[in-house]
Amino acid sequence: MAATTAGTEVPAESHKDGAFPPFDSSTFASQIVWLVIAFGLLYLLMSRIALPRVAGILDDRAGKIAADLDAARKARAESDAALATYETSLAQARAKAQNIAAETRQAVTAETNATRQQLEAELSAKLATAETQITATKTAALGSVNGIAVEAAAAIVEQLIGKAPDAHTVQAAVDAAVSN
Repeated sequence: MAATTAGTEVPAESHKDGAFPPFDSSTFASQIVWLVIAFGLLYLLMSRIALPRVAGILDDRAGKIAADLDAARKARAESDAALATYETSLAQARAKAQNIAAETRQAVTAETNATRQQLEAELSAKLATAETQITATKTAALGSVNGIAVEAAAAIVEQLIGKAPDAHTVQAAVDAAVSN
């Protein structure tokens, strides 16, 4: 007599003791043989096909990482060299700018000194001319003052005594008064 389960027919004697089939002791030997065969095939499959591919991928990846690191080192060395070159050229440019500024400062100072000396010379010449004119004017004024003093003294004496005094006498009296 056969039992049916979900539309399939299962012989009644296959489940007679109710044990789980993989734990049935009568099938242990064949299960172990099949386990060893399956494990061996899986081992061969993994060792011959899958693991070499994974190892190749890992080697390629390690090589690419090493190449990228080398490229990064080269780029860093190049950037360090470029930075050093830049700093050197910047220092040279600063030194050149300072030299140009110093030369310009010296040229401007020399030009200013030359202009100042020229102006001082012109001012000294004008001052000497002015002093000469002042001395001449002073001398002329003093000469005129003497004449004016003689004329004033003569006019005063004439007003006082009613008669014009002698010009030489008035001149001698004025010279005596100025010398005192």
